[in-house]
Amino acid sequence: MRIARPGPVARRHWTPLTVVNGGVAFALELGLLAALCYWGFRTGSGPLTRVLLGIGAPAAAAATWGLFLAAGGPTVRLPLAAEIAVKLAVFAVGALALNAAGRSTLALVFGAVALVSVAVEYTAG
Repeated sequence: MRIARPGPVARRHWTPLTVVNGGVAFALELGLLAALCYWGFRTGSGPLTRVLLGIGAPAAAAATWGLFLAAGGPTVRLPLAAEIAVKLAVFAVGALALNAAGRSTLALVFGAVALVSVAVEYTAG
């Protein structure tokens, strides 16, 4: 099994598997933002805290993603192992947020799909 950096979207070698995985990956990214937003609005102790967490947590995740993991080419290029670790860590935060918000089954499904998607992204094609 070869692990390789996928590269910018326009220069990737697309197969049916990588096309489907690209769609799944995009859905996971949106799900991550939704999970963090849901967690923030459910966790905060007061209205101001809920708004700050509900908007701040997804904003922090989006900034991290854009800085290190953007599909079109991140602002900061990490070594391959670090890139994979950061991607898995960001998705793990989403799964943990769902679990903390009382959605444990959804958290397990989200985490499992994210793990498979990242594995396919870096090994297929």
